[in-house]
Amino acid sequence: MKRLHTFLLALGFAFLVFLLWRTGLAQLWRQLTLLGWGLIPIIIAEGVAELFHVVSWRYCLSGPHRRLSLLRLARIHFAGYAISFLTPTASVAGEVTKAVLLAGRREGPEAASAVIIGKLSTALGHLSLIAVGSIILLPVLQLPSALRTALILSSAALTAGIMIFLLLQKYGKLGVFVRFLIARNIFAKTLPRFLLPIERVDEALKIFYRERPWDLVHSVFWHWLGFAVGIFSTWYVLFLLAEESAFIVAARIWCLVLWFDMVTFAVPLSLGVLEGGRAVAFRAFGFAALPGLTFGIVTRVAQLFWAGFGLINYALLIAHIEPHARPYRFGSLLPQREAEDPRSVPAR
Repeated sequence: MKRLHTFLLALGFAFLVFLLWRTGLAQLWRQLTLLGWGLIPIIIAEGVAELFHVVSWRYCLSGPHRRLSLLRLARIHFAGYAISFLTPTASVAGEVTKAVLLAGRREGPEAASAVIIGKLSTALGHLSLIAVGSIILLPVLQLPSALRTALILSSAALTAGIMIFLLLQKYGKLGVFVRFLIARNIFAKTLPRFLLPIERVDEALKIFYRERPWDLVHSVFWHWLGFAVGIFSTWYVLFLLAEESAFIVAARIWCLVLWFDMVTFAVPLSLGVLEGGRAVAFRAFGFAALPGLTFGIVTRVAQLFWAGFGLINYALLIAHIEPHARPYRFGSLLPQREAEDPRSVPAR
């Protein structure tokens, strides 16, 4: 997995260098100076979007965590955001960080389940918004047929994966899936120590889906609002750099941007694909690639700002966590018993 992340990171970096070379640093700098202080609304919009995602996550909490204030949840969320942004782990480390900070000094199957449900809710919100947006997007989309086909096929594959993930959660079968991997010698040295904690999480997941199924729907709705904030940022950049004020055009471009973001989620830091996806989206609707690339650079600056905010909160929050329970140790979220041989226990 580390080799794959390293390869994708290097590939994304090479692509970003290529984009900058093709565009020209001088032209890009002129576009950035045109924005000037106009960068501030984009930074604010990024923060507002993340606050909507925090509200969404609140619907995924169980047990004592439901009593946590929105402020504390926001601090935990931004701490995880910072770790995801600043480490090349494709958000894995950030999610583990959120679970550990949420659990605190307590045992936490509910904390782990909240993060897992939250991740699924994010994916469902992202996917469903693209599905709805595609109704107005595909008829007017001007992309090479090969790229269009690749987007559709990769989206279909991701949809299948998300649905499987949903079913595994709903019926509490994550532990069964882990046993399946271990039996086929996939991460066989690493996964056994996580088996018992995951089975405890399975129980928390089943309770959530049995007793509070509509909370997942509410969570997805708030993710919709969070993702939709990007339409404003897109319109703002179009208005300043491309003299385009039609909101529907911004919505179409943003839908395509979300599509690119979804199918390239595995690239650490979204390096290269964040900037390149926005450049391609602008070109697909008849604009120059330069404003799109500028939008990507500005988006990364906004993310860096909130990652810095999150890093401060991470430092403050982690100081109150027991040393043995600090990230990145998922197994520390739950009480540990002597692990049994996974091959000796039948899959349920």
